[in-house]
Amino acid sequence: MAITINIYYSGKNGNAVKFAKEMISSGLVDTIRREKGNLRYDYFLPMDDSETVLLIDGWKDQAALDAHHGLPLMEKISTLREKYNLRMRVERYVTDESAPESDKAFIRK
Repeated sequence: MAITINIYYSGKNGNAVKFAKEMISSGLVDTIRREKGNLRYDYFLPMDDSETVLLIDGWKDQAALDAHHGLPLMEKISTLREKYNLRMRVERYVTDESAPESDKAFIRK
């Protein structure tokens, strides 16, 4: 059961993009990607909202996510969020391995 967390960071004056760039340049993103159980940690820019950045954060299971949340680097991330005065909207999804065959007709590989 994989867990995917979508985090929408929103701010003003390009602060969400500045935050994501600093997360990358500081090495925090690479550190997170090397954590045991991390499946994905990628930033995206919504085409209809220049003041928001979407983080897609994937984990093998809840134990891996809990371990991530318990690390000291979470304080660094929180400090950066405060620095850029970001708001967050969070969506959480659990992988459904039982998608019906009828869904496959709409997936182009």
